[in-house]
Amino acid sequence: MPHVEIKYSDNLKINTKAVFDVIEQIINNKDASAGVCKSRAYPCLEYKHSHILITISLLTKSHRNKEFTLALSTELEASIKKHLKQSVYFSLNIEYSQAYYTTNVHLVDGDILAET
Repeated sequence: MPHVEIKYSDNLKINTKAVFDVIEQIINNKDASAGVCKSRAYPCLEYKHSHILITISLLTKSHRNKEFTLALSTELEASIKKHLKQSVYFSLNIEYSQAYYTTNVHLVDGDILAET
C-alpha cells in the first residue's frame, strides 16, 4: 500500500484528487501488487517561490529495482505535469521502506474504511 504526499505552495491551481488517481493508476499498472495509494495533500500558505514536492513511498520488493524506479519516475513526472497549468519548481521523490516498517489494516467491528 503506497503512500503519496503532495506538498505545494497554495498559489497553484491543481486538482490534487485527480493527481492522486493518476499516480495510483500508474503505480498499479506497473505493479499490480501495489494496492491502494493512501494519499494526502498539504497546501502551504507561507512559501517562497511556487513549488510542488511529490513524495511516493513504496514497500521494498525485489522487482522494484533501479530500472523499475526510473521508468516509474519518468511516467509519473510526465503524467503529473499534465495537471500543472502554471510554471512551478517541480520535485518528485520515490522512496522505499526500511527493514522495520510496518503496514497493515486495523479494522474495527461494524466500521468500514472511509474513502473520499
